[in-house]
Amino acid sequence: MKKVIVGISGGVDSAVAAYLLKKEGYLVEGLFMRNWDAMINNDTLGNPTLNNNICPQEQDYNDALKTCEILGIKLHRVDFVKEYWDYVFTYFLEELKKGRTPNPDLLCNKFIKFDLFKKEAKKLGADLMATGHYAKVKDNTLYKAKDTNKDQTYFLADITKEQLKDVLFPVGDYLKTEVRSIAKEAGINVYDKKDSTGICFIGERHYQDFLKNYLKPNPGDIVDVVTKEVIGRHNGLMNYTIGQRRNVGLSGDKDRHYVCGKNIFKNILYVAFGDSDYLYSDMCTLDNLNLMEELPSRLTAKFRYRGEEVEIEVGEIKDGVLTIKYPKGAKAVTPGQACVFYDKDKCLGCGFIKDVYKNGEKLWYLT
Repeated sequence: MKKVIVGISGGVDSAVAAYLLKKEGYLVEGLFMRNWDAMINNDTLGNPTLNNNICPQEQDYNDALKTCEILGIKLHRVDFVKEYWDYVFTYFLEELKKGRTPNPDLLCNKFIKFDLFKKEAKKLGADLMATGHYAKVKDNTLYKAKDTNKDQTYFLADITKEQLKDVLFPVGDYLKTEVRSIAKEAGINVYDKKDSTGICFIGERHYQDFLKNYLKPNPGDIVDVVTKEVIGRHNGLMNYTIGQRRNVGLSGDKDRHYVCGKNIFKNILYVAFGDSDYLYSDMCTLDNLNLMEELPSRLTAKFRYRGEEVEIEVGEIKDGVLTIKYPKGAKAVTPGQACVFYDKDKCLGCGFIKDVYKNGEKLWYLT
């Protein structure tokens, strides 16, 4: 009988993953990861963010304990707080300082869940490890999940084929609605628990309030890219991303302005009115490449998790930088975000957006 260590998060997806594996006859045990110190996750007054006097992470652990009790499996607990700070959160802050828009979930999967967690699972005698990700693995290759709305291959695209070995994604063949139904029928406590959203260490808190604890606000001018007029004040470029419209800090008709650029040297936030042509590009360069296999000359890519797949043309890799073109154009391609490659349902890896171009000219997102 093969032993599987399942990453139990306290949510419904990982709970059902464990349930399905146990039903299939595996010897299943759970492992809860503590990646963030709840006392760090505080408000601007230094108070821990609590829910009914219990911080969200401890509530997740209590839910995970109850789930494992219901399933009749053992739950282990491991602390990766220091490693998460060193490999994920520090990177997140440094990217923001550069004016880029980082995606820490990809780094968490690469350095924590499919590296340190996997090593911990092996220490516990695991033959295999499993998580509640919506994805599939076939022949050591990553594929999209059945539920295309919940598919999480975008966040898994920076792990290597070596890291995919001995990994199972049991809920990848199910719709989210089916997962909740399975949990309810099995009497699992978290069958109707709300899905976590946003960046894990920020949780439900206001993004800009959270950042004030780590990055000093540096207010500057908001400039209309067309008229060149100053139309408002921003409270720090790290609080904004390309394509953003909400919480830009403008009123009236100005609410229809989108962020379309940043000048980190002059501390200027540029905005454009409406669905502006300034938000579109047709070429970009990518660094920090993770290619699971050789890329065909033509395929599709996603420039953000909820973005549409775009047809791309793959250019040359020079000094570790790949150039790709997308002649039909794409909206709000943002430095720091991942560009994830797909060949139909197969995920081929990713690169991180470095510079963005339109009609052969480099856009001034980060000039």
